[in-house]
Amino acid sequence: MKRILYFLILTAFVQITAAQPLSTDTAGLIQQKENIITAATIIKIENLGDKINTKYAELRPTVSADGNLLFFIVEDHPQNTKYRSIRNSQDIWYAYRDENGKWSEAIHLGYPLNTYHYNAVYWVSPDNNRILIRNAFIDGDYVGNGVSMSYLKEDYTWSKPNALRIKNYLKYDRGAQNGATMAHDGKTLLLYMTEVKYGINNDIYVCFLEKDGSWTEPKSIGKKINLPDYDEMTPYLAADGVTLYFSSNRPGGLGDNDIWMTKRLDNTWQKWTDPVNLGSPINTPDWDAFFTLDAGGEYAYLTSSAESYGESDIVRVKLLEKEKPDPVVLVSGNVYNKKTGKPLSASLIYETLPDGTVAGNAVSNPDDGAFKIVLPYDKNYMIRATADKFFAQSENLNLDSLVQEGYKEIHKDLYLVPIEIGQVVRLNNVFFDFDKWNLRPESFVELERVVTMLKENPAIEIEMSAHTDSRGSDDYNFKLSDNRARSCMEYILSRGIDPSRIRSQGYGETKPVVPNDTDENRQLNRRVEFTILKN
Repeated sequence: MKRILYFLILTAFVQITAAQPLSTDTAGLIQQKENIITAATIIKIENLGDKINTKYAELRPTVSADGNLLFFIVEDHPQNTKYRSIRNSQDIWYAYRDENGKWSEAIHLGYPLNTYHYNAVYWVSPDNNRILIRNAFIDGDYVGNGVSMSYLKEDYTWSKPNALRIKNYLKYDRGAQNGATMAHDGKTLLLYMTEVKYGINNDIYVCFLEKDGSWTEPKSIGKKINLPDYDEMTPYLAADGVTLYFSSNRPGGLGDNDIWMTKRLDNTWQKWTDPVNLGSPINTPDWDAFFTLDAGGEYAYLTSSAESYGESDIVRVKLLEKEKPDPVVLVSGNVYNKKTGKPLSASLIYETLPDGTVAGNAVSNPDDGAFKIVLPYDKNYMIRATADKFFAQSENLNLDSLVQEGYKEIHKDLYLVPIEIGQVVRLNNVFFDFDKWNLRPESFVELERVVTMLKENPAIEIEMSAHTDSRGSDDYNFKLSDNRARSCMEYILSRGIDPSRIRSQGYGETKPVVPNDTDENRQLNRRVEFTILKN
């Protein structure tokens, strides 16, 4: 049975009574009462129920971007790996939420992620195919402090974890506590730890993914967050990549450690807004930490001992507007082999256009090819999937043209074309202005991938083609498409490709892929492709 506590925020009531003494007029009293009721905000703390919470201590929730997968710790449960040991046992458990919003029975995660050491999940990727866990492992063997990554396998079990290679990590992790989280882009890591041997006051650090798969040396996120002689810990970066929630015992709290919120102001990771205490009921006079959100940013998940089934429970709270992160788009889809229609396990990269800056990464599920990524608004993205012996198919998602109306979910499938003679590859991120054939700058990232493929496969020869819809005369469409195909070929030749390996052809409206009967279909027919002629 769910247990619900209601709290009233009466800040507005205090403002009303301070600004205007109570009237003796009956109508005035009624009006003031209505103002108070309207101004007061009801905040609901919702216990997730007895399928998740038990007589034992449940701690450190980590929720997936879609809000349907929850990892957490249970202390001293009889099913734990080191039950009845001399130390508290802390093992990873998880639960799923169904389409009706009901949580499954909690499940013990088991080997290889639960070991005889303290265990925890620090982060789950938006695609639910990767988890960041406590401790450093090499092929599943514990080697010490650190953080490790595990991947979901085709049989829906988790791979043996392997440690992230973080430059000079042990120089910074010398205290009594440590932990981490990751941005949803998969390339930004936040750590908390202290350089003081056996120290208890932590600072928050940031690391970035390098091209070789290693991580940069930890760097403090600045003096506005990391106050001297205070404890800053358990960071959580919201899906917008900007809003940071963390726990601290800094002045201005309600007691012990509280949850604070701040926003990143630039890409240096040193400039932040002044941290704001989230107040009651999220914060209490006790120790408060382990704050996490789904991508929608509506509900926060945390640990509470108030009216709990046991020592502590996992609960959720609906945030006020001022406490929420900026809205994002959750993009889901599947990766398929275009030739066979079968799902593929692939790596995904999403880049901003026209600069081609990598904005994040993901992987598709090895069983059904499913993926999920989180994208902030106000940018033009190219999403591409890569797999061995396939051309990296891409899709365009222009979010700078969308009005921010809050959290959205979009479905977009990706099709990878095997590198074989006769295969046709559509280039979804080649752009021209209306009635022109000059390449727009955001096209260069896509064409560079064709250049890379040709350089890596020196026997391949291709035909570059362009197509139009049925509007306009035949002669006009042939000329426009032929010039557009030639522009693409000339760019590729300018990058050092032998002219004998590529030719261009415009086909006008003669090869539609769908009927030209709607605006959407006509857009599909306006396209640039290449065909593999020789391999």
